[in-house]
Amino acid sequence: MTCPPLKNGMRSRNTFQTTRKEAESSYHGEVASLCDDQESVVSEIKQSSVDHSIFASYNKVLHSQTTLMKLGSSSSVVIHGANNIAMQTDEILENQLVGNNEKMVRNSLTRIGTISCALMESQLVGREKEKSDLINLISQQDDQQCTVISVWGMGGLGKTTLVKEVYQSQELSGLFEKRACVTIMHPFVLEEVLESLFMQLDAESSKRKGNVDFGAGTRNAMEELGKLLERKRCLIVLDDLSSSAEWNMIIQSLPKMENASRIVITTREENIAKCCSPKQEDIYMLEVLQNRDALDLFTKKVFKKAINLDDHPALIEEARTILKKCSGLPLAIVTIGGFLAKQAKTPMVWRKLNKHISAELEMNPELGIIKTILMKSYDGLPYYLKSCFLYLSIFPEDYSISRRRLAHRWNAEGYSSEVRGKSMGEVSDSYFMELIDRSMILPIKEPTGSRKGSSSCKLHDLMREISISKAVEENLVFRMEEGRSLNSQGTIRHLAISSNWEGDQSEFDSTVLDLSRIRSLTVFGEWKPFYISDKMRLLRVLDLESTKGLVNHHLNSIWKLVHLKYLSLRSCEGIFHLPDSLGNLKPLQTLDITGTQIIKLPQAIIKLRKLQYIRAGGYYDRPLNRRDVCTSWCCGVAFPFIARLADPRGVVVPRGLKKLKDLHTLGTVNIARGNFILQDIKRLTRLHKLAVTGINKKNCQEFCSTLEHLSRLKSLLVESREKADLRGCLDGLRSPPKNLESLKLLGTLGQLPDWVGSLQNLVKLKLKFTMLTEIDGTIQVLGKLPNLAILRLPNWSFKSEEPCCFTCHREALFPSLTVLELQWPGISSVEFQEGAAPRLELLCSDGPISFSGLSCLRSLKEVLVDEDYYYRSELEDVRGQLTRNPNKPVLKSKVWW
Repeated sequence: MTCPPLKNGMRSRNTFQTTRKEAESSYHGEVASLCDDQESVVSEIKQSSVDHSIFASYNKVLHSQTTLMKLGSSSSVVIHGANNIAMQTDEILENQLVGNNEKMVRNSLTRIGTISCALMESQLVGREKEKSDLINLISQQDDQQCTVISVWGMGGLGKTTLVKEVYQSQELSGLFEKRACVTIMHPFVLEEVLESLFMQLDAESSKRKGNVDFGAGTRNAMEELGKLLERKRCLIVLDDLSSSAEWNMIIQSLPKMENASRIVITTREENIAKCCSPKQEDIYMLEVLQNRDALDLFTKKVFKKAINLDDHPALIEEARTILKKCSGLPLAIVTIGGFLAKQAKTPMVWRKLNKHISAELEMNPELGIIKTILMKSYDGLPYYLKSCFLYLSIFPEDYSISRRRLAHRWNAEGYSSEVRGKSMGEVSDSYFMELIDRSMILPIKEPTGSRKGSSSCKLHDLMREISISKAVEENLVFRMEEGRSLNSQGTIRHLAISSNWEGDQSEFDSTVLDLSRIRSLTVFGEWKPFYISDKMRLLRVLDLESTKGLVNHHLNSIWKLVHLKYLSLRSCEGIFHLPDSLGNLKPLQTLDITGTQIIKLPQAIIKLRKLQYIRAGGYYDRPLNRRDVCTSWCCGVAFPFIARLADPRGVVVPRGLKKLKDLHTLGTVNIARGNFILQDIKRLTRLHKLAVTGINKKNCQEFCSTLEHLSRLKSLLVESREKADLRGCLDGLRSPPKNLESLKLLGTLGQLPDWVGSLQNLVKLKLKFTMLTEIDGTIQVLGKLPNLAILRLPNWSFKSEEPCCFTCHREALFPSLTVLELQWPGISSVEFQEGAAPRLELLCSDGPISFSGLSCLRSLKEVLVDEDYYYRSELEDVRGQLTRNPNKPVLKSKVWW
């Protein structure tokens, strides 16, 4: 039994409205240009909504094209044999040849054939574990109720193929009395879904179909399905759910199923998976293929058999380039591999494909289906997420895009606004997570054990091609880089200059004809003075993060950018101070100077009353030279320079900071200069994040008093460097901020402050160089924090190296802990007792730390260790403990902290 579509004949009408799409796209571009011609401030504000409604409200790929795609993919499953497929293709062709669309139809049919070949790939490569996992989930006998298992992931991963293999597997063949597999067609029609289910579940249904009137509404269908499924153990597959509403309509129409029945759904969105499967353990995320498996699949498609491509050195490099573009996506690998199978197996042919891959994906009917299927995910985005997704085309290939950076930029662009008590930052953050949930962006895995903890992301290479294509189509983003056509058409709104572009000012001026409408400028690589122009009067975002060659005088004219809302000089090592003219940037919301040589903020910053985020300070690992010393002295920052030598992380802020009442984030600030700084911070009642350094015996009492006034504070970092000591400095805090969720204490404490044990909302805790003398007592205190999910204990968190024991007495310690990071020196051995840390999923170790009781951690999924610190026998002991753990966690080598 396979998964048929719904009503092929009925779905093959009303298609091919390409001229309408082209006309609407052209219309959008014209309207955008007209809107941009408005000069007044009011019109500039309205431009925010233009970015929302016009530039991001792109037309969906024609419903007809999606319908044909479904028909093609499903016909290859329902009707076996090339002759039958050809017959269906001819029938569609006969129905669709209208007017001058014959050529377009034939191109679409070529794509249908390509989909059929790609999705008929029955042999799973590199999916043996996933297949086994799903079979185990479906067949487990401990749950006698009906269970819904959700398989989710981005388009093209092979969710349908995997689930089909599982559905047809021998292991499940005798476990269910009734079986059905239905691919959900769109637009969604509930009656068609119920009819298809009924026909498959009832072996005799084809003989008496006329007795069941599905067109009369769902009640009759529900009654018939109820009779059919009564007291039967059933397996039902619902492939390609695209909304929670579809699921709710289907599940409400199905009778109550018992006797350990199973429903398996596939979807591209995590939120839909969560809606269908309330239990996290019933949600299965399908990921891209590993490199070795991707290469195996590629060679089997190209050469029709498994070969060792290492034996073909002339081809291996080109193959790796092709596979990098595919990034482990089976659909892309199979489609491109099938295309190359019909070509000469020469480096020249493969190199040509690599060089023109973007154009081939757009123009070649055999390869275009990759983009067509992935475009479905883009088409399903709400308008506000389309803006955010296309905005990502600004960043280079394989670039790690910071979640913080994106959120602040989206705020400045007007992509988010305060909604129902949520700040702009919180709304932008939710957009980031929604793009992850919809498989549009890939979270970069970090040692946090959770996708929700991802602080950065990247674009899959093929999704990036879609982002670039759509952004260029609407003149939204223009990227200056080598190897691409530098011919801008119409108005440019977002300009990105790549690190490999080496043009001069004349080439720049001839390429970017109209600078007056540019909304954002992002520079990657080397700075050139002509990048900024007085003509950029609508510029809202100036992002120069990590730009090389930028020095102080390059910022002298920045005051002319009177609409600037976002300014990032992050990691620009040539910047020592900010100009006083910065005070002219009245709308500025975000100022990021982290990692620069700036050690004092100018007095003019007090004029920026809309500032919400000040990110400054950072570690200065580069040794100071004579030029640095002279520059600091000449800039009039002699005292801050001396302060930096003592404590290099923070910046000195001017008096009057209390006037910046909208400040949400402030740090890192050096508070050693005087209590006036703390008295100003005390008045910043909207502050959510604060990072300070320079705390000492003289200011610690005032600092504790300041914290008691910051009732909205959610994140706090307190750092003391070098010989400075935090001992006793934090003990005076009697009423800590009750909403505190993140706490980082860096510096010698000796003892954990008593108030830490009262932080009921604390989620993240990091203790570094704290030199705590009591291990067991500290573990007991921290273990009682009900919401602590991430605990980091890096080097010298404890002074002695006594054994650390996670015990369990009357109640489990660390009830919410999911991530535990440990580092030597400070911890030498750890013991876990039964019942402790019941939710721990990820354990990270850096150093020769011995473990016992790993088999007691019932939720453990992964242990990361640095193998260089361990003897082979010690690693075997860890593996043995993990083998005895019922959850079968994996041991991995940790390559970075």
